[in-house]
Amino acid sequence: MGRNRSDAEQQIADLLHTARKSLRLSVAFLSRLDGTTQHLEVVDTSAPFLFKEGYQQKQEVTLCQVILDGKLPQVIPNLKDFPEAMKLPAARMPRLRSYVSVPVTLSDGSLYGTFCAAGLTSDKDLTKRDKALMDVLASAAAVIIEPEVRSQERRTEISDRLGPLIEAGGPVVVLQPIVDIGTGERVGAEALSRFPAEWGMAPDVCFAEAHSVGLGHRLELLALEAAAVHLDRVGGYVAMNVSPATLLTPEFSELMTRMPLERVLLELSEHDQVEDYAALSATLAPFRAAGLRLAIDDVGAGFSSLRHIVVTAPDVIKIDRSIVAGLDTDPVLTKLVQSLVAFGHGCDVRVVAEGIETADEATALRALGVDYGQGWYYGRPGPPEALVEIAPAVAIPTPRRSRAEALTS
Repeated sequence: MGRNRSDAEQQIADLLHTARKSLRLSVAFLSRLDGTTQHLEVVDTSAPFLFKEGYQQKQEVTLCQVILDGKLPQVIPNLKDFPEAMKLPAARMPRLRSYVSVPVTLSDGSLYGTFCAAGLTSDKDLTKRDKALMDVLASAAAVIIEPEVRSQERRTEISDRLGPLIEAGGPVVVLQPIVDIGTGERVGAEALSRFPAEWGMAPDVCFAEAHSVGLGHRLELLALEAAAVHLDRVGGYVAMNVSPATLLTPEFSELMTRMPLERVLLELSEHDQVEDYAALSATLAPFRAAGLRLAIDDVGAGFSSLRHIVVTAPDVIKIDRSIVAGLDTDPVLTKLVQSLVAFGHGCDVRVVAEGIETADEATALRALGVDYGQGWYYGRPGPPEALVEIAPAVAIPTPRRSRAEALTS
């Protein structure tokens, strides 16, 4: 083979081995036909010096294609009996003399390729019964192949859709006001990414798709760059979202060195698992010492519960809107928010409530001691010029204690 096979490829190899042994031929292989080229993807052979995985040849001159075109039968006991077959390269090298080929068809009827067996000598015993066996094995191969085919199609669709957006500079970034719940005055804004409406996808889905095809870091960094542009256009702090994985890239650190860190609140989603808290803290330590503040987003609805908060010692926690919505009439939600506020303030952490949509919700949150809020009640996401200016007397929120101590304790 010369390479490690995936589980799916090994299953295909087992089917091919069954075909080769049952038909007593020299080689069995799965080929993929892309319209111009035949690719030998998996090969089982007693003559590895003649038949190698990865071999490619022009599709139109292959036995498989001529059989698919109906110019040759699917079972050929002796190629010499068919002048059309003897004109093809395979009749000269590797000098095939017997051949069986059946199509591999996916569930939607599309042709993937062919499932074949061949011999270096003629074989008068090859019959339609052998074709029937190959049909069964080809159908089994199609079931194994299809998930990866669909996955690759999905990856291609995502890459093709995201590529032009990335080349154009990334998503549009809008700002949503964050206010002091006690006074109603704006203290900052959150930068939110917006993708083309025709995609019909929430931003977190778009970023997840980008990560699934290896474009996530670049897309996130472009969004951070776009958010940073707004720092020169609005007062107060700007909250920016980043995943833990992107945060650990060298490009993220380079970007942070170019920002006025005292005006940046970096948000980590509680939905995102952190693989290495020590590396995350080490990356953030110099930036936090220079004024960067850290927030844990989506608290109460995330992957790791309160562990993010305990381990990262953030300056801000943001209560997820699923806990805020209807809080004014739900005693269970009220108790939960009350507990999160007590926990946050006990750790010298400011508390922001997300998704506030009504005056009653705002009133209830204020009574519970929540520090800041954002949501449609205070303003929808929009361009920076739509934000209310921050009065000089409104101070930008600062940590209640030294984050350097928290990081090293």
